Amino acid sequence: MAITTAKATTYHNFIDGAWVPSVSGDLFENRNPADSGDLIGVFQKSTRRDVERAIEAARRAYEHWRLVPAPRRAERLFRAAQLIAERKEALARDMTREMGKILDETRGDVQEAIDMTYFMAGEGRRQYGQTVPSELRDKFAMSVRQPLGVCAVITPWNFPMAIPSWKIIPALVCGNTVVFKPATLTPLSALNFVKILEDAGIPPGVVNLVTGGGEEVGNALLVDDDVRVVSFTGSTGVGRTVSETAAPSFKKVHLEMGGKNVIIIMDDAKLDLAVEGCLWGGFGTSGQRCTAASRVVVHDAVYDTFVEQFSARARSLRVGDGVDPSTQMGPVVSRSQLDTVMKYVDIGQKEGARLVCGGHALTSGGYGKGFFHEPTIFADVAPTMRIAQEEIFGPVVSIIRCRSLDEAVTIGNTVQYGLSASIYTQDINRAFSAMRDLYTGIFYVNAPTIGAEVHLPFGGTKATGNGHREAGTAALDVFSEWKSVYVDFSGRLQRAQIDTADL
Repeated sequence: MAITTAKATTYHNFIDGAWVPSVSGDLFENRNPADSGDLIGVFQKSTRRDVERAIEAARRAYEHWRLVPAPRRAERLFRAAQLIAERKEALARDMTREMGKILDETRGDVQEAIDMTYFMAGEGRRQYGQTVPSELRDKFAMSVRQPLGVCAVITPWNFPMAIPSWKIIPALVCGNTVVFKPATLTPLSALNFVKILEDAGIPPGVVNLVTGGGEEVGNALLVDDDVRVVSFTGSTGVGRTVSETAAPSFKKVHLEMGGKNVIIIMDDAKLDLAVEGCLWGGFGTSGQRCTAASRVVVHDAVYDTFVEQFSARARSLRVGDGVDPSTQMGPVVSRSQLDTVMKYVDIGQKEGARLVCGGHALTSGGYGKGFFHEPTIFADVAPTMRIAQEEIFGPVVSIIRCRSLDEAVTIGNTVQYGLSASIYTQDINRAFSAMRDLYTGIFYVNAPTIGAEVHLPFGGTKATGNGHREAGTAALDVFSEWKSVYVDFSGRLQRAQIDTADL
């Protein structure tokens, strides 16, 4: 499709405190997934040279920003949190227009950025180290956090303000500088976030925004020796490439990747509550969450009743434009994502799963210009089927039968991912057993697999991540390094582990 800028707003990169065009002069379009005729704006199709300029700006700014006392850095971030709160409704509406999810969800996305920014700003006065007694006389021992330098932040389209806040704000409060590459499907929300940081008084060069594709912008960030941290959220396949590409220069790499999350429903569960949780977990954000509940393992004793109730509720969900207050599920984000969902529906049918609800793209009436798909449920799914193993990232839920908690836990663990899991039961013993035995980074009891809060660590096991965590104070470990400091005021040479202090 040809780019037409006559009626479209042109947005720029943000480098060294200035909004500037790409050196390429090329642009790409940002369109509404609920109405592809709605051109939101055109953005910079950046090049390696743009990335190099942004990295150089961040490198220079780091020499000043790292010396600003952390409580003073935090004051700017508190102001940013206030600005996000003041602009919450406008930010949410922009996000619904470019990403598609309903307004309640985009308001939640913005609120998460508010919460994270307030929380991390508080860490400006709480970057605690350790003070410990030395084994030698007249010697003081402590540890302190130190920043690393320039951080590359690469974020996805499904949470276009929350996820950048999880990365950028802890990076800044620790004293690092940032080059930010957002997803090409949601650049406006990223730009809005960076504009708020500018308005909050973050100095030039401390945060830089470069829009464009992964091949040009992302790869340039991964290979530059001045980048010391890479924080990436996206697919496991791309995450593996990020890790391999960044490894030769010994960058610290944080990866948050895929999920194939499970809700277990036992025979004593409150079914009405479980149905509500599976609706929200499976079809919230049209299933486009790494924590989406795309598998439901149900005890044989309540299996048929659950399938009937869950499918009836899913059929009643109102699909439409996210700005309509009556809409309960918006479009998927793009034609490519819709094609992926349709491909997996076909795979599920060919594998022999029973399609009990949905299964079709919505193309007629008011749906013709968007990327809409029905809420879709497969029953009688075998745990080894592709639809039960592979991340679909769309409104497709697979229901699997089990006959015991042990069988359910085995099914839950038999995927390559380990992000989030959940159990519905009234038996505290079962709840604690599942909590212990499901190998995931997040676990819920009597709640769906989505709904993480900013003050606890977020992340997963196995192919979901590489051991780091976002959110909570654990995020500080991604964006800082420990330095142990010893001060010997004895006035003489003292040899640790050799010289023994007198009693």
